[in-house]
Amino acid sequence: MEFKYFSRNGKVRPIAEAVVPLSSVEYSYGFGVYETIRVTKGIPYFLPDHIERLRGSAQEIELEHAFGADSISQSVRELIAKNEVETCNLKILLIGGRTPQDTTLFILCLNPLFPDKKLYRDGATCITVAYERYLPHAKTLNMLRSYLAYREAQKAGAYDALLINTKGCITEGTRTNFFCIKGKTLYSPPESDILIGVTLKALLKVAQANGYSLEERDIRMADLPSFDGAFITSTSTKIMPLRSVDSHIFSSHQSALKELMTAFDHFIDECGGVL
Repeated sequence: MEFKYFSRNGKVRPIAEAVVPLSSVEYSYGFGVYETIRVTKGIPYFLPDHIERLRGSAQEIELEHAFGADSISQSVRELIAKNEVETCNLKILLIGGRTPQDTTLFILCLNPLFPDKKLYRDGATCITVAYERYLPHAKTLNMLRSYLAYREAQKAGAYDALLINTKGCITEGTRTNFFCIKGKTLYSPPESDILIGVTLKALLKVAQANGYSLEERDIRMADLPSFDGAFITSTSTKIMPLRSVDSHIFSSHQSALKELMTAFDHFIDECGGVL
């Protein structure tokens, strides 16, 4: 689908005007933050949570700006209405400036990339890459190393690359959160080491309501055989089971994980975009 309009600093404009000047040092150096939001039936899912994380990411890198949560929310809804869009991924870019008044807020609609349905049945593959993100709680434009890791995964025919930190522990994917599961216990890398995904928050709500518990712990490659399985989450991915990580292959019989996937899909269908 072709989208005719985007939003800049709260004003809807023709998409042809969606440009960033080559002279923008802040954009060139990655001094900015972003969010990607699922839009279904014209509803931006978990919008307040995404805006809260956007503003938190900006604060983390000391990016000062003049955009309040309410004004961002209004801009998002105005753009969705103007484009008359039912389904898309909506991207928010907050690019820093020399002063808060120079900061630019871009909002644009993108066609979503839905994973192959076979991956939810058979599981996806991931590779690992040694990389530890700077300021892991900030979702910034400084994505070069993650981009290269994801490209390496694509070359290997994998769905994503999982990042290994300096302690030798798996932290997260290049664009996903990572979990292991044993019985009805979920295991996540420590919160201090990862980006707290909005889908992750939704997952934990669903998991708690269905009798699952969460334990934070360091997870190394050598630990994977001790779990029943593993999965990744993101806005576009939802819950994606993993068939393998590098050379380790998980069992295909993961009834607790399949049950959680079903419960999460039901929540997404019924929640009306509210967390």
